[in-house]
Amino acid sequence: MENMNLPIACSLTAPELQERRRKVLRKVSAAVLEVKDLEDGYAYRFPSAENWINELANLVTLERQCCPFLTFNVRVEASAGPVWLELSGPKGTKTFLDSLFE
Repeated sequence: MENMNLPIACSLTAPELQERRRKVLRKVSAAVLEVKDLEDGYAYRFPSAENWINELANLVTLERQCCPFLTFNVRVEASAGPVWLELSGPKGTKTFLDSLFE
């Protein structure tokens, strides 16, 4: 996996990160219905409403610009089932994600 040698750090400045938290991360974290522990990250379950597919795609687009070590997987379950966002990466990713969504 290519991201194993990348540092576990966000490239945003502190003010930029605060703005990202205010505008994007709070909305997304408030909608999480369930969190599953993964070996190298977390899986977050969201409502099955179609707008969440777009919201998560936007989040992935933004976060991959500043957190290149993260691997993103958006999974949409069959028959209007839930939408999952899996965030994973090298060792230390879980600690980073805990601080990102606090």
